[in-house]
Amino acid sequence: MQNKISAEEREILAGFERGELRSAAGAERELQVARQVACNTFNKSRRVNLRMTERDFNLAHSRAREEGIPYQTLLSSVIHKYLSGRLVEKS
Repeated sequence: MQNKISAEEREILAGFERGELRSAAGAERELQVARQVACNTFNKSRRVNLRMTERDFNLAHSRAREEGIPYQTLLSSVIHKYLSGRLVEKS
């Protein structure tokens, strides 16, 4: 593992192993929130049927393969990002 990390990462690891590092204030709370968000992100509670053009379906399927995820997950993510305001058009 030592060969795959940068010099900065080795320095941080050495400090950790010597017990010189400690968690930042509020770090545990941030971890709890992040864990809850991660759990909620993948909770599926509603099934939806969606009609789309063959072309869009093929593009979504192709993009999902490129990303290494199921196409349903990709479509769900796009919808979620759009609804939460995090999906923006390229200018």
